[in-house]
Amino acid sequence: MVYVTRRAEFCASHYYHNPSLSPEENRRVFGKCNNPHGHGHNYVLEVTVAGTIDPATGMVMNLRDLKEILESEVLDAMDHKFLNADVPAFASQIPTTENIAIEIWRRLAGRISTGCLHRVRLYETSDLYVDYYGD
Repeated sequence: MVYVTRRAEFCASHYYHNPSLSPEENRRVFGKCNNPHGHGHNYVLEVTVAGTIDPATGMVMNLRDLKEILESEVLDAMDHKFLNADVPAFASQIPTTENIAIEIWRRLAGRISTGCLHRVRLYETSDLYVDYYGD
């Protein structure tokens, strides 16, 4: 098994808010992240595809194809967006780094046809990241 990882970067803003909590409880739980005007991050995304090397191409997956999938499924949808309002999945769930990683997996899983989606790693800052390996 060979693992191939492609990296992409995007910027997005969001805020944490649970409508079932009171305003005071939201502020207590989420602190500054509950600011309704949002705050932004420069995200770094790593997507890993696992598989065997195709003897005809010498590749697990053509990285150009993976780049195009990342651009159409993730970057076009999330880069320079207010996630709470601009990404439908986050109208009903809090756009935490964990939930963003899961949403990225969901968007990519059906599009990877060569190899197998192995991991989505999303860095929110240089010292915080989430790994998601599917359900």
